[in-house]
Amino acid sequence: MPSTSDSEILVVGGGIGGLATALACARSGREVRVVERASEFSEVGAGLQLAPNGAEALRILGVLDTLDEMAVFPAQMAMHDINSGTALSRIDLGSNLSKRFGHRYRVMHRSDLLDALLSAVRALPNVVLETGQHVTQARIEAGGSTVTCANGNSFHGRVLIAADGVNSVLRRQIHGPDSVRCEGYVAYRGTVPFAELPEHSGEDTVVLYTGDGNHLVQYPVRRGELYNQVAVFRSSQYRPDLDDASWATPDELDAAFAKTVPYVRASISRIDRQFRWPLRDRDPIRNWVRDSAALMGDAAHPMYQYLAQGACQALEDAVTLGACLGVEVSGKALARYARLRQTRTAQVQLTARKFGEFIHLGGMAASLRDTILQSHDPADYSQMEWLWGWRGSLDGADPDAGICTEELMEETR
Repeated sequence: MPSTSDSEILVVGGGIGGLATALACARSGREVRVVERASEFSEVGAGLQLAPNGAEALRILGVLDTLDEMAVFPAQMAMHDINSGTALSRIDLGSNLSKRFGHRYRVMHRSDLLDALLSAVRALPNVVLETGQHVTQARIEAGGSTVTCANGNSFHGRVLIAADGVNSVLRRQIHGPDSVRCEGYVAYRGTVPFAELPEHSGEDTVVLYTGDGNHLVQYPVRRGELYNQVAVFRSSQYRPDLDDASWATPDELDAAFAKTVPYVRASISRIDRQFRWPLRDRDPIRNWVRDSAALMGDAAHPMYQYLAQGACQALEDAVTLGACLGVEVSGKALARYARLRQTRTAQVQLTARKFGEFIHLGGMAASLRDTILQSHDPADYSQMEWLWGWRGSLDGADPDAGICTEELMEETR
């Protein structure tokens, strides 16, 4: 029989961003309810890169040490030309990086991160988890928000956090109508048992083979037991009016990588053809908040995967939400959170777009790019300072500028 339940903080979406938000808010002393559409909490996909800023967020959330039991710590990130195999650039991910940013670079399985967050949330008495609840609409008011599910159940919160992804049901009601962007790129991804690989790019390497409109990313996950692969290409079949099943077929995948080096072609042959993900983002927006409801993660700032920052930015959002809502559960706190996050996430979104254009160049432009890359010092992190150097500070966007998010969370416990 349909029912209505109340909570201080209502989170719609039980993915990485939603569970991290629940954990951050609960650790700040708040009562939280998470409403998830699926029948269980699970993560679709394979590998995930965790840059130092993401690791810092997980440290604040208290789950980093647990994750390290499953993570891999690569020593380097290497970039190669996909058609010739020529080495283009290398980034040192070892001791130089950890000295500069305070964290090592980690790669892991997405489900391992979700499981760690889920275990931490389940251990807290002030979090209620609801599954099988498909939210279809919301009533958003200054004093609180109520969502209604397809089964007739409804849930009310003093504040509502929409963590329901790039295709967010709630975004339209909070922000207003807009559309996703797709440039015709698609990703095929999956893992292969490491022991079954006749060859690979190294147990200590995140490797990127890049070409004109295509690329392949590889790295080990789950203690090195699995090898994660992501093959991305721009489909010539894509049209905005087509449904996703009509373009970027497995045959086109093979054709897109047919002229690459033998190693890449062999790697493509081992990629699972059952699932593929069209790559989409949205333009940055200013209004993340409406009365008592706010967007976070991909619902607020969906981005292309080229900077490997989607999960990291959702984790930063979660920590900031926990800090702001720990002070007070109100629309004012949500507005403060949005001010602290909007400029940064917009920069990440737009930079991801530009980096995608950069790695997919062809012809003379690609030659110029390669010359620049080959002159790069592996220990020069100057271009990543703004991104990887995040320390949870409320930097300059608020009268309380300079207060560390972690310290703010501690004050509210």
